[in-house]
Amino acid sequence: MSLRSIYGHDPLLHRLEGAIASGRFPQAALLVGPPGVGKQRLALWIATALLCDTHGGAGCGECESCRMAGRLAHPDLHWFLPILRPKASDRVKQVEETQTLIGEAVAERRNKPLYGPPDALASHPLASIRLLHRVVGLTPFRGSRKVVILGDAERLVVQEASQEAANALLKVLEEPPNNTTLILTVVKRAGLLPTVRSRLVPIRVPRVPDDAVRAFLRREPNPPLDSDTVERRVALAQGSIGRAIWPAGDEQAAARNAEALLSAIRAGPARWSATALAQPPWAARGGFAAMLDELAIVLRREIADGAERGGGGDGGGGGGDTGRLRHRLDAVQRVEEARASAGGNVNPQLTLAALAHELEPLV
Repeated sequence: MSLRSIYGHDPLLHRLEGAIASGRFPQAALLVGPPGVGKQRLALWIATALLCDTHGGAGCGECESCRMAGRLAHPDLHWFLPILRPKASDRVKQVEETQTLIGEAVAERRNKPLYGPPDALASHPLASIRLLHRVVGLTPFRGSRKVVILGDAERLVVQEASQEAANALLKVLEEPPNNTTLILTVVKRAGLLPTVRSRLVPIRVPRVPDDAVRAFLRREPNPPLDSDTVERRVALAQGSIGRAIWPAGDEQAAARNAEALLSAIRAGPARWSATALAQPPWAARGGFAAMLDELAIVLRREIADGAERGGGGDGGGGGGDTGRLRHRLDAVQRVEEARASAGGNVNPQLTLAALAHELEPLV
């Protein structure tokens, strides 16, 4: 594997390249942005640039360091990914098991470049941070610097009775070795303890334009996607390439279910309550998330159709075209909020009933 090209982040790459070339890139950085917008790929791009033998501000792609980093095989590039909690009880064996699990996770991403999100139960346990301590203390193998990436850092385990993992990371951030750059990635800064995030320089990673998502979907997936699928994924992505390549389930079935749900909501409480109760409570969680994705697409399509006609879509009331548009936008926001919670420990039946109740006056 070689690292995929980065799509849609040219302005950010230009700023990062200047900071790296001038030696102003922070020693401890925090990449913040929505899921799937490319934060970890950007972290790997930064690492490659910092480790590049030519030191030109961006990885040259030709030197041995760049080639090794592109294969995720550079000895001074350390990528910590969320893992399932190690089973060993002994502290030393926990760290050894963690090292093996992280190595397997990186190898999986090396072999499958278009990877999905980590397992819902994966985290950064205390053993991972102990391993990180050990790595930070190492002397760089090839050059003068090493780079440590802590991906999905909001998965850092912080127990109510003990904040050992966060405190252990805090010690590294307070006095990092001069030869080490630390890069963390999170969806929201609030996912980290204030004491941790206060020691990191935030770098916002924005959503990318639809054209960038479209270009990615036309070039990268293997086998290629047909044109209709590409356009559906672009509508689903909302500026997140990761979301475009993580279909939550059967897209055609999800589209049918979304249309059926919207019809039930418009028919009134008796219909939508029955539809909510028919939703499998715990099984088929991916199908539930996919249906919410498709529901958001349907509502956004209605907004676009209404705009083309010079109105806000059919139904909804609330003060003419402007009121209908506002209602549709509110509806999309409610669906997106439900979608964000769908991957957590929620009951799909209750979530769907609550969502339908909120959407009824809006759609």
